[in-house]
Amino acid sequence: MHIWVDADACPVVIREILFRAAQRTGLSMTLIANHPLKIPPSPLIQFMQVSHGFDVADNEIVDRVTAGDLVISADIPLAADIIAKGAWCLSPRGELFDKNNIAARLSMRDFMDTLRSSGVDTGGHKSFSHKDRLNFANQLDKLLQSATS
Repeated sequence: MHIWVDADACPVVIREILFRAAQRTGLSMTLIANHPLKIPPSPLIQFMQVSHGFDVADNEIVDRVTAGDLVISADIPLAADIIAKGAWCLSPRGELFDKNNIAARLSMRDFMDTLRSSGVDTGGHKSFSHKDRLNFANQLDKLLQSATS
């Protein structure tokens, strides 16, 4: 398993959890973003900077991911592409996207996008919380345990 991180919008606290997890498990990880990021010195952790543009980082992840890999992203269309390739996708809030829930998540995303484009205030995303961080860490641990056992 390789861990891919859609790092443009990934909270710093989640990146730090991932850095520790890579070191603990020995799994390699690549962060992909369109702006420079600081990463700890480690042969397990790589950073790839891509050009600015719509979905450039997402497309790079889709091109590189293979079945059994883990992608960290809150991007629902990216999650659908990842799942179609046989990989796992975990949001920074700890929601595991899979074949059973991705169609409903895509439908809801499209519905909310339609509402926003017609001028309806949908309230946006809630603030990232301590509970979100714990949910992510717990779900990540479960995935990594199953991958490394």
